[in-house]
Amino acid sequence: MREYVLGFDMIEQTDLPLVGGKGLNLAELSKIEGVKVPPGFCVATPAFQNMVDGNRRVGELLDELSALKMTDREQISQISREIRSEIEHAVMAEDLEAETLRFLIKLGEHKAYAVRSSATAEDLPNASFAGQQDTYLNIIGKQAILQHIKKCWASLFTERAVIYRMQNGFDHRSVQLAVLVQQMVIPEASGIMFTADPVTSNRKVLSIDASFGLGEALVSGLVSADNYKVCEGEIAEKTISVKKHAIYSLENGGTEERKIEIERQKRQTLTDEQILQLETWGRKIEAHFGTPQDIEWCLTEGEFFFVQSRPVTTLFPLSKQSDDKLRVYMSVGHQQMMTEPINPLGISFFGLISDSELILAGGRLFIDLSHDLASSIGRKMVLGTMGKNDPMMYSAISNFLKRKEVVNRLPKGKRMFTLGSEGLSWALPAKTLKIYRRNDIDIVKQLMSRAEASIKEAEQRLQKVSGEALFEAIAEDQKALKKVLYDTQSMAVIMVGLYASYWLNSKMKKWLGEKGAADILSQSVLNNVTSEMGLALLDVADAARGYPEVQKYLAHANDETFFEDLKQLEGGPAFISALREFLEKYGMRCTGEIDITKTRWSERPSILAPIILGNIKNFAPGARMSKFEQGRLEAEQKERDLLSRLQTLKGGRKKAKKTKKMISVLRNFIGYREYPKYALIKRYFIYKKALMKEAAILQKKKLIQAKEDIYYLSFEELREAVHTNRLDVKTIKERKAEYQHYEKLTPPRMMTSEGEVITGEALGENLPAGALAGVPVSSGVIEGRARVILKLEEADIEEGDILVTPFTDPSWTPLFVSIKGLVTEVGGLMTHGAVIAREYGLPAVVGVDNATKIIKDGQKIRLNGSEGYIEIVE
Repeated sequence: MREYVLGFDMIEQTDLPLVGGKGLNLAELSKIEGVKVPPGFCVATPAFQNMVDGNRRVGELLDELSALKMTDREQISQISREIRSEIEHAVMAEDLEAETLRFLIKLGEHKAYAVRSSATAEDLPNASFAGQQDTYLNIIGKQAILQHIKKCWASLFTERAVIYRMQNGFDHRSVQLAVLVQQMVIPEASGIMFTADPVTSNRKVLSIDASFGLGEALVSGLVSADNYKVCEGEIAEKTISVKKHAIYSLENGGTEERKIEIERQKRQTLTDEQILQLETWGRKIEAHFGTPQDIEWCLTEGEFFFVQSRPVTTLFPLSKQSDDKLRVYMSVGHQQMMTEPINPLGISFFGLISDSELILAGGRLFIDLSHDLASSIGRKMVLGTMGKNDPMMYSAISNFLKRKEVVNRLPKGKRMFTLGSEGLSWALPAKTLKIYRRNDIDIVKQLMSRAEASIKEAEQRLQKVSGEALFEAIAEDQKALKKVLYDTQSMAVIMVGLYASYWLNSKMKKWLGEKGAADILSQSVLNNVTSEMGLALLDVADAARGYPEVQKYLAHANDETFFEDLKQLEGGPAFISALREFLEKYGMRCTGEIDITKTRWSERPSILAPIILGNIKNFAPGARMSKFEQGRLEAEQKERDLLSRLQTLKGGRKKAKKTKKMISVLRNFIGYREYPKYALIKRYFIYKKALMKEAAILQKKKLIQAKEDIYYLSFEELREAVHTNRLDVKTIKERKAEYQHYEKLTPPRMMTSEGEVITGEALGENLPAGALAGVPVSSGVIEGRARVILKLEEADIEEGDILVTPFTDPSWTPLFVSIKGLVTEVGGLMTHGAVIAREYGLPAVVGVDNATKIIKDGQKIRLNGSEGYIEIVE
C-alpha cells in the first residue's frame, strides 16, 4: 500500500508525483542531520486520484472547468464550489481509511496534528503555488483528521487555486494533491526565514520574520512581525514591531486569537543568540537544497523545529563567475529596449559583436561594470554616459556609489569605458570636431551607402555556401559587421547629433527658459530609417484602403497562406505589391530584434495587420507626405521663433547665429542615430535565413523536431551538430523549459554578483500629488485615453490614444504615427522610443515603474513630457 500512505522516512527524491512539492521538501528536510522536523505521514496522490476517478460528477465538473477562461469568473466560482462540495461529502475508501488510522495510532491518535495540502505543482523551483491550497492546525481525533484530509483535497479547487493554475498554464487534471498529517508543535514563537533577502535579493543577507504563538498570525497578516537581517554571522538590522495579538492552539482542538500582554507587545520575539542560531540552521538547510529557501520554523522550549522549506522562486538568477569577488552588472536589455530573455543562438550572435565581456543571468545579458566603478576615472565616464542616456540607470549607479564600504570591495582591472576600445578610439574626438565643423549631410549618405554595399556583399557570399562553409563565412562576416558598427566616423556622426541636441536644450532653457527645444526641432529630419518606416506603412494602408475584402481578410489573416489568400481577393495583388515593397526594406524588423531568433515581419506579415487596419481607420489617403510635411513645418516655425526671440537678448545676434548652426547640425545628423542598428538587424536576417536552411536539413534527418529548435543551441553547438550529424535532444527540451521560466522573471537594471538588485528613482521634481514619475524625453503635455499594450500584434489604436507599454524598440514605430503620447516602463533619453517620439512630435515619458500595472487600459491620463510625470485623470 506504499502508494496510499507514506511516512516521511519512506519518501524518496523521485516521489514528487506521489507526495507533491511540500511533501517532498518536508521529507528531505527531515533527513538533514540535526534539523528537527515534527513527525508525520503523507496521504499520497493516488488516494486523491482514486477519489476523483470514482466520482462521476467530479469528472463532469472538471471537464466544464477546463473549458473556461480566466475571464469567466462567475462560472469558475460556481463550478469550483460544486467540486469542493462533492469531494468533502465523498466516502473515503475503506483501505485508505484503515491505512491512515494505522499511521495515526502509531504516532499517537490523541495528539494534535496539522493537516496540510501538498500539490504536485507546488513548492517547485520554478513555481511556488504558495498558499493556494489549505492548511488546518491543531486537529484532534481520528474522524476530524479524516474529514480534514478531504477538506485539503477539496482546497485544490478553491477559486484562487483554479485561477492561479490558469495563469501559470497548468491543466486542472494534471495537478494531483497529497495531504500531510504532521504532529503539532505548540510554539512560543514562530515565523518565516528567507535565506536571501526578499527585498533586495541579496543572497548573503538572511531575513527572519518572527512573532509570538503560531505562525498563522504572521501568514494571515494579523500581526506585524519582528524582522531581523543577518549577514555572515552578524545581525545587520533589527525591526521590532508592536505585536498586539497572537494565535494559540486550544486544548480540545482548533485555534484562537488572543491579546498579548502589554509588557510583551514591544518585546523582541527572539534573543540575539537565537537569531544567530536560526541563521546557522538556515544556511545549513540552504546548502542541502542547493538554492535559497523560504523556511517555516517554530520555537518551543528553547529548540527550533522546522515545518517546511521551499525554494524562493522570485529571485533573479545569478551568473556563474570564476571567483567570489563582488561584481556589479548592468542590464544590456534595458539599453537595447528588450528586457525579455534571449535564446542561446541569439546570445551567441549578440556576444560576437560586443566589445565588452557579457555576463549571462536569467536568459538576459549584463555588462560587468565592476572595474569601471572601482576607478575614479571610470566612475566619471559611466555617470557621464548614463546621465545623458539613461537617467534611471544613472540614479541606480549613484545610489550604489554612496555605499563606500561596498564600492571599496570592487576588484580593479581593465575598464569597459575607455578610449581605445572599438568605437571609442583616440581618433574619435578629432573626427567628431571635424564633422561638426563641416556640417555636411553627405557624410551620412556615404556611411549608409558603404554599409548597404557591405550588406549586399554578405548576402551574395552566404547564398553560395552551406554546411561547415556557411558557419565559416558567418564567422568571417562578423569582422565586416563590427567594422560597420564600430566605424569611428559613424560614431562621430552620432555624437555630433547628440551634442547638438544637448546644446540646444541646455542653451534654450538658459537663454529663453524653454524646455525641450530640440524635441520639436528634431521633427521630420532626413535619413532616420526608423521614423521613415512608420510613415512608409501609411502607404501600405493606402493600398488596401479601397478594398473591403482585403481589409476583412487582414482582420483574420492566416499566417500559413497569407499571400496566396490575398491573391484571390479584389485589390489583393496591388496590396501584396505595396506590402512586399515595404518588407523588402523593413521586413527584417520585429519586436526584440536584437535576438536573431525572434520572428521577423517577413516571416509573419500578419503581425502588421492591426497597424495597417488602424492606419486606414485613423488617417486620410496620402497621410505619409502630409505628416512628414507637418513635422517639417513645425520644426521650421520653431527655428524662426527661437531665432527671433534670441535677437532681442543681450548678445542676441551671436547667440542666434550659433543656434542656427546648431539647428542645422541637429537636422543633418540626428536622424543617423537609428541607422547602425537597422544595418545590424538587416545583416542578422541574412544570417538567420541561411541558418534556417541548415535547420531544415537537420529536421529532415530527424535530429530536431522543428526548425526553430536550433534557437536553443549556441552558434558553436549548432555548427557542431551540422558537422557531426549528432545532437542531444534533451538539451533542447531543458532549455525550452528554462526559457519559459525566465520569461516570467523581471530583470533588474543593475544587480550585484550577490544577487542584490540596485534600483534608481525617477528624477522628477515638484510632482503633483499621486503622479507617476518618470524620465521626460519628449516635451509637451497631452491628455487622452491610455492604451495598455503588451504585444505589438495586439495593438488596437485610435488616433489620440496614449500608448502605455513596457518598452518600445524600432518595431513599435508604425504605431507612433497614430498615437498622441508615449509612456514606457523602460528607456532613457536616447533610446529608440524617445528618439522617434521627438521626431514625430509626441510627448513622452519613459522609465515609469510598473506603468502597465498601475495605469488601466482605457483610463484617461495626462502625460507631461516636459516635466516627466503621468496623472490619472479618471
